[in-house]
Amino acid sequence: MSDEVAGTTSLIGFDSAWTDSPKAPGAISVIRIACDGRRSLVPPTLVSFDGALAVIEAEASVSALRVVALDQPTIVPNQTSLRPVDRVAASLISWLGGGVQPANRSKIGMFDDAAPVWRFKERLGAMEDPEGSRSATAGLFLMEVFPALALPSLGPAFCGRLLGPRYNPGRRKTFTLTGWHAVIAAVRRIAIANRVIGLTEWVDNVSTIATPRKADQDRLDAVLCALIGLHWHTAPRTTSMMIGDRTTGYMITPASADVRVRLKVAADRAGVPIDVDLESGIQM
Repeated sequence: MSDEVAGTTSLIGFDSAWTDSPKAPGAISVIRIACDGRRSLVPPTLVSFDGALAVIEAEASVSALRVVALDQPTIVPNQTSLRPVDRVAASLISWLGGGVQPANRSKIGMFDDAAPVWRFKERLGAMEDPEGSRSATAGLFLMEVFPALALPSLGPAFCGRLLGPRYNPGRRKTFTLTGWHAVIAAVRRIAIANRVIGLTEWVDNVSTIATPRKADQDRLDAVLCALIGLHWHTAPRTTSMMIGDRTTGYMITPASADVRVRLKVAADRAGVPIDVDLESGIQM
């Protein structure tokens, strides 16, 4: 392994779209941190689960450390209802004006025993240890993220009652161009603040789309997933949260001071742990 590869990190955002339908693929994007600290975007592309595996495998040739930030539940032991972490996330998302889709094993095609996400995880062979990924210099890691949960921290203008952006073109009744452009503007600000080469140009191109499609939002969410990975990997640990645990399910998210308070109150009420691995030193 060359010194350049040994010093490079790939933060891989994968919006899987949950099912593996050829007509509705997910999207994947990468933010690389080179050995000299430069950050650059690999623009998002539409992919199936197999396509995502190919992209992740290819990153091994340029990066010693790969962290996959997946926008889909990765641990779903419950047969019905919601996971404990989903209940905590829903408390914030509903305040913002949105909703959380329940994750349980009765969801055929999403979380039943034959669901594609489990085959993906098995073939990926990644370590699911978010805390460990922050200090690692090599290896392949997987963690669950949720862009809608991250947005009120990444874009403070979204943090308020019913202020969540309606940027999903697949939901015609609620989608607004105002929400779409607000998310793009937030990503642009993050790109500038974090000096991610190529990201500003990419969002500027996306902003010219007159009629966004669901596939455009999937690409945007893949970039958001990669940015959540970047935040987790490079920002102070106190600005992120791990909600839940690696037994019942968890999410990794940026957390501003206001968001942290709201999530902590909801977690305490529901008996859901916060930052359990950090506080206890548990390595599962």
